[in-house]
Amino acid sequence: MLNVHNLNYSSSRTLLFQRFSVIFTDVLFVYAVHECCKCIDGKKAGKELTEKPKFILSVLLLWNFGLLIVDHIHFQYNGFLFGLMLLSIARLFQKRHMEGAFLFAVLLHFKHIYLYVAPAYGVYLLRSYCFTANKPDGSIRWNSFNFIRVISLGLVVFLVSALSLGPFLALNQLPQVFSRLFPFKRGLCHAYWAPNFWALYNALDKVLSVIGLKWKLLDPGKIPKASMTSGLVQQFQHTVLPSVTPLATLICTLIAILPSIFCLWFKPQGARGFLRCLILCALSSFMFGWHVHEKAILLAILPMSLLSVGKAGDASIFLILTTTGHYSLFPLLFTAPELPIKILLMLLFTIYSISSLKTLFRKEKPLFNWMETFYLLGLGPLEVCCEFVFPFTSWKLKYPFIPLLLTSVYCAVGITYAWFKLYVSVLTDPPVGKTKKQ
Repeated sequence: MLNVHNLNYSSSRTLLFQRFSVIFTDVLFVYAVHECCKCIDGKKAGKELTEKPKFILSVLLLWNFGLLIVDHIHFQYNGFLFGLMLLSIARLFQKRHMEGAFLFAVLLHFKHIYLYVAPAYGVYLLRSYCFTANKPDGSIRWNSFNFIRVISLGLVVFLVSALSLGPFLALNQLPQVFSRLFPFKRGLCHAYWAPNFWALYNALDKVLSVIGLKWKLLDPGKIPKASMTSGLVQQFQHTVLPSVTPLATLICTLIAILPSIFCLWFKPQGARGFLRCLILCALSSFMFGWHVHEKAILLAILPMSLLSVGKAGDASIFLILTTTGHYSLFPLLFTAPELPIKILLMLLFTIYSISSLKTLFRKEKPLFNWMETFYLLGLGPLEVCCEFVFPFTSWKLKYPFIPLLLTSVYCAVGITYAWFKLYVSVLTDPPVGKTKKQ
């Protein structure tokens, strides 16, 4: 199994090892969920166990549909990694900052995708741990800067990095490591477009090229055939709109993240504000990043579960983001036997999520307006069209990419909406000091 040249190797023992190792490492995820539940305010607790926020949160995390299919059917070790992240978040809620920083440093060296949320960690630890006091209005007291704490944090990060990267440095292999961590030659989008801003951008370019050809505004000989929909992982050029470079995606991502970072610094809302910033960093990176995989949406969905049991507004955003994000993972399971499994599992999780959060916030306004309800119900006809109607049409051979394109674009609309709605919520919420005063 560990022989690099032993391609397409398969055996029953390998399968058992992979399955049971995923289950075994999920123990850390279960412990992390337990620790996160300790950080939840129990004021909204109902009489029944099933109505308590801690119980609802446990189910939303432990039975998360996306994590279940990605780890236990598609096969990865995300449960273990998300366990480290949730445990790190729990430690920051418990004001055990050094432990939280250590856990995140370890997590970052396990998988570099968590670099997306590193700005939230860096700013929050600097603001809430290295500066030890605030003014009465919530602004920072500059003379409270603690140099010892900065050195301690730096030492933790340095030691973890040295242990992780030291062997590669000693063997002069660091360039190889970084070339694999940041594969810019793979192109803007994955073979299946992740449902983000670039999916909408690609779709618009496709529509404009079709219109241009129909009205004879474009030269057919200069248009690359199926460049973005061939299923290949490679760089491509847009036909009408400007082609996107890695630098452009980096600039867009930084611009999208900056407002949440500024809010974390200038409008402190404690650990809850940090969590919101972390989710916005994850979502912004998902929206504008280079070669984003659809599975990266879990980086925002799982932390958002913690917010969903606190406020009705956050619960609404969570349900839109989760339902849309989970549906966007359907193309990962593409065989016929997996079709009823993924549909039934998602229905179970979605029905429970909506019903439990509606019960929790039954005294407040409805979680969805008519437009949001209409959009979410539209996922049903989309699934019927893609899985049960399209395969029997003549378009299947000529335009095989249409189901993936429709899924990607439709889900991109919902995820973009959830990102925008969460940003509005963060920008309009008052700082902790003013909230207490009111």
